[in-house]
Amino acid sequence: MGKVGIVFALLIALMLTGIPVSIALGLTVLMFMYLLTQVPIEAVALKLFTGIEKFEIMAIPFFILAGNFLTHGGVAKRMINFATSMVGHWHGGLALAGIISCAMFALVCGSSVATVVAIGSIILPAMVKQGYPKQFGAGVIITAGSLGILMLPSIPKVIYAISTNTSIGALFVAGLFPGMLLTAMLCATTWFLAKKNGYPRMKKATWGERWKAFRESIWGLLLVVIIIGGIYSGIFTATEAAAMSAVYAFLISVFVYKDMKIANTPKVLVNSAALSAMLLYIITNAVLFSFLMAHENIPQQMADWILGKELGRAGFLFFTNILLLLAGNVMEPSSIILVMAPILHPAAIRLGIDSVHFGILIDANMEVGLCHPPVGLNLYVASGISKMSITELTVAVMPWLCTMLVFLVIVTYWPGLSLWLPRAMGMM
Repeated sequence: MGKVGIVFALLIALMLTGIPVSIALGLTVLMFMYLLTQVPIEAVALKLFTGIEKFEIMAIPFFILAGNFLTHGGVAKRMINFATSMVGHWHGGLALAGIISCAMFALVCGSSVATVVAIGSIILPAMVKQGYPKQFGAGVIITAGSLGILMLPSIPKVIYAISTNTSIGALFVAGLFPGMLLTAMLCATTWFLAKKNGYPRMKKATWGERWKAFRESIWGLLLVVIIIGGIYSGIFTATEAAAMSAVYAFLISVFVYKDMKIANTPKVLVNSAALSAMLLYIITNAVLFSFLMAHENIPQQMADWILGKELGRAGFLFFTNILLLLAGNVMEPSSIILVMAPILHPAAIRLGIDSVHFGILIDANMEVGLCHPPVGLNLYVASGISKMSITELTVAVMPWLCTMLVFLVIVTYWPGLSLWLPRAMGMM
């Protein structure tokens, strides 16, 4: 384990200096290869290019682009109207509508940050106007926004699939039932708190109003049919589904809902390209790190070490959750998956844990990491929307964060929740 210790000591030391994780990964590789191995440095340069020469990686910029079109194109507003018409008259109706809207937006988006921005920027001011405490509204949106990476399309799922050679289509579909369960659990927590504190209820909508709201939101929801139907029928791959979703999102935003002008398209493209470049830079350095680990046989050494502890399947899954939750304190989801998945995945497979189930488990851990400090991205996005401090939001989010931890236990030890649907659809 000597080389393993050196690699991770280098990585941690660089991260403690405040260097971004992506750069720390690249520097770790270069320092280790210069000083402790005989690998030609040309191999590093070659790996920088070949490492991201994968068709699946193209899904990432397309899903980012689709999410940006949906955010600017009025899709979120119509989903909120539909959800409000259905549950607005319940205790905490507007908050419940916010959660359901996040779930619907997550079905077509694949980014938690985009979900928080799109739904939170509309629903949070409306909740405050109705008399909800701002802390309550922010807590709802932060945690419900994390559904963005659990439901159908998801950038972390694509990254996990690339890291472990798992079917992207199966991972997309596997997140549907866990996402629905988490939506229900967050709604139950919200309803209980709203009823206990006597938060406002809205006037019950008529069936005519509900039908009108559904018809207006149907164009956005049809994207779910395109993604699942296209992959399941074999018309296109998951990567091609991402490209189709970007084109479809553009068409409905500009020509159907007309909330986005064609003149705004270049700005959306530039913003999407900037975010894609940042993610691809992280992936490139992480690919280098994975190359180093594979060259030094570190994943197999780590798997042997973990299995040597005789934790068993249940113990290994518990250990994985603790490790990933700790990593969530210092790293963002993409970096965690790229570093941890190649290490933990071989041990999981040798213990008989399904790769798709393990991917959903990691995804659920990433959700929790998005909602707590110091690097929880959803907290920072919600802080910008609500003008509240990170400390205030950390306290506000606690009831829902506890609910998410209960959900994490369920997902961890009930593999059928994740695996039934992809198996029923013949994807695995």
